[in-house]
Amino acid sequence: MTNATVKNDFNQDLLQFIAASPTPFHAAAEMAQRLTAAGFQRLYEADHWQLEVGGRYFVTRNDSSIVAFVHASEPFSESGIRMVGAHTDSPCLKIKPQADVKSAGYHQVGVEVYGGALLNTWFDRDLSIAGRVTYKDASSEPLSCLVDFKAPVAVVPSLAIHLDREANRNRSINPQQDILPVLMLADASEDAPDFARLLAAELSNQQESGAASLAAGDILDFELCLYDTQAPALIGLKREFIASARLDNLLSCYVGLQALLASDGKQHRLLVCNDHEEVGSASACGAKGPMLDQFLQRMIPDVSERMRTLDRSIMISADNAHGIHPNFTAKHDAQHGPRLNAGPVIKVNANQRYATNSETSGMFRLLCQEAGVPVQSFVSRTDMECGSTIGPITSAEVGVRTIDIGVPTFAMHSIRELAGSDDAFALKQVLELFYRRPLRLGQSV
Repeated sequence: MTNATVKNDFNQDLLQFIAASPTPFHAAAEMAQRLTAAGFQRLYEADHWQLEVGGRYFVTRNDSSIVAFVHASEPFSESGIRMVGAHTDSPCLKIKPQADVKSAGYHQVGVEVYGGALLNTWFDRDLSIAGRVTYKDASSEPLSCLVDFKAPVAVVPSLAIHLDREANRNRSINPQQDILPVLMLADASEDAPDFARLLAAELSNQQESGAASLAAGDILDFELCLYDTQAPALIGLKREFIASARLDNLLSCYVGLQALLASDGKQHRLLVCNDHEEVGSASACGAKGPMLDQFLQRMIPDVSERMRTLDRSIMISADNAHGIHPNFTAKHDAQHGPRLNAGPVIKVNANQRYATNSETSGMFRLLCQEAGVPVQSFVSRTDMECGSTIGPITSAEVGVRTIDIGVPTFAMHSIRELAGSDDAFALKQVLELFYRRPLRLGQSV
């Protein structure tokens, strides 16, 4: 099998992974399914854990964050842990609890903007609905399940240019008024639409949800978002690009997972994919919360051994980087404009918006050299504010040396983003080497 065939198979599976993951809940479930198929044992936080050498484990929290771990043979405090981090969430439109809106003879649904969404890209797209629903069962106990309408059931229509002559010159979007999706025509005899009834009917139709024969009154609450139904695709005259929703940051989740599954050796290996990065990570399952630290405490109960282990550990925080846009080159520092399909990007910021330092950067450059993968760097223009990632947060919360990297991307936070078809596979090769290669850290002359 040629390398081109292996890369194409990798990219096709990446597209399938993203298509199966319209929400963080679905992403965590998809990862859990793949880990289980690969022989990983699921742990539950309420249970007592008996971790064994050679064991492969994973645990989820809030159904939307996941930690997977390979317990290798080396003593923790001698080899440390090779960690890769990413996040499962993406900017989107989330449905409000009192969802029903009726206007001008149409049923609509109230939405709230999650994260820093590029709102203009949400107009005129074929949208569906997915997420988690909590309902009461026949015994009046609360249960939760996932739901995915899959079919296009909503749209946010643009206002015609004839009614907004300034649209191409000076358009602003009011998130309260302008982005309410249309679901259907309203029956004149109805006082109000009933989103709960529609949701109950959809759940009842989805046999895998286990929520058969639900009524609207059985729905207790939900966390639902809208998503674009257009399938991910390889595009371009030479199929050089990946076009998809949620590349930020499901691409990194997938690459980290594939590297973990493909790796072997004596090194302890961990993958953590947190929810809520796009809104600051401050939650029980976010990077600013205790999930990873509590996992490490249960894995290595002795405080001294855990501190020694962390001193020999390193985390690669993988989150997409801004590729230099050919139409907006002035938005980049002239010396730090990463190109698509030119390799993964090391992200640097003097004010610790990224956790990269010379030690971790040097380590990653060495890995890229050994893997035969080109590497790039990104630094924001000094006169522009820099974004951030789970990297600095995890480094501060856990105390592990960290580097921020990612594949270069166009249109970050758009409903449909663009990455290079070579870069995800290249990053997987580097992360797989990282997981298995012994590293001497903290060595100074």
